[in-house]
Amino acid sequence: MDTPRISKPILWMFRKIVRRYFRRHFRAVRISNAEAFASLGSGPIIVFANHSSWWDPMTSVLLASTFHPSCRHFAPMDADALERYGILKSIGVFGVEMNSLRGAAQFLRTGISVLQDRCFLWITPQGRFADPRERPVSFKPGLAALARKVKGGCTVIPLAIEYPFWDERLPEVLLHFGEAIRVDERCETDVESQLRLSLEESMNVLAAKSVRRDPEDFDLLLAGRVGTGGWYQRGQHAFALLRGRTFQPEHTKTSLPEGHG
Repeated sequence: MDTPRISKPILWMFRKIVRRYFRRHFRAVRISNAEAFASLGSGPIIVFANHSSWWDPMTSVLLASTFHPSCRHFAPMDADALERYGILKSIGVFGVEMNSLRGAAQFLRTGISVLQDRCFLWITPQGRFADPRERPVSFKPGLAALARKVKGGCTVIPLAIEYPFWDERLPEVLLHFGEAIRVDERCETDVESQLRLSLEESMNVLAAKSVRRDPEDFDLLLAGRVGTGGWYQRGQHAFALLRGRTFQPEHTKTSLPEGHG
C-alpha cells in the first residue's frame, strides 16, 4: 500500500488554523523535555501518546509544525470518524477500521509504508479516550508489532499530554516527551511492555509537574489568552487607564504575560 498523499496548501492552511485555535482556547501550551523530540532526525519515527481529549490530533499538528515542519507526518484514525472530518485526509490522516482483523492488517500495511518512507507516525495506542491519571496504562495491539516490522528498525518516543485548569479562565496544554527508544526486528525484550511502561513513566512525570502548577517546570511553546475576556475585561482596562495604572489581565502575577511566545 502506498503512503497517503498530503496536500501542501491544505496542510499549510490547517497549521495556521491550529495555532490560532490554541491561542484562542487555551492559556498556554507548555512543554517539558522538548529536546528529546526536537533532536530526532528524519524518520522512521513513531510518536505514541496517551489519548484524553478531542484536542490530541491538534496537539500533534502543532508539535509537528513547530519542531519538524519539513518532514511528513501521518496518523491513523477511526475510519467512520474520519468521514466526519474529511479535510484531515489531506493532511496525513488515514482511516482504519476499528476492532476488526481487516482494520488491524490495514493499519500495519499503511504504517509500514509510512515509516519505510522515513516519515513520522503519530499513534494513540490506548485506542480510546482515557483519563490521563488512569493506571495501569493499557494498549490496543499493534504498536509493538508495527515497530518491529519496519525494515532496519525505527525510533519510538512517548508523549504525555494533559489539559488542566490552573489559575486562569482557560486551561493549559501540558506536554512531556519521554526518552526515545530504538526498536527493530532483533529486539528480544517484551517491546509492548517496554513501550507501555515508558509512556506510563512519562505520564507520571507530567502528572507531578501538573500538580505543582509551576510554569518554570516547562518551556512556553505558545501563549494564549488571559483574564476574564469580554466587556468586563475591557471595562477593567479602561478603568485602569483612567487611574493611571498598568492593567494586569492575569488572575495571578505568576502568569506569563499575554502574547509571550
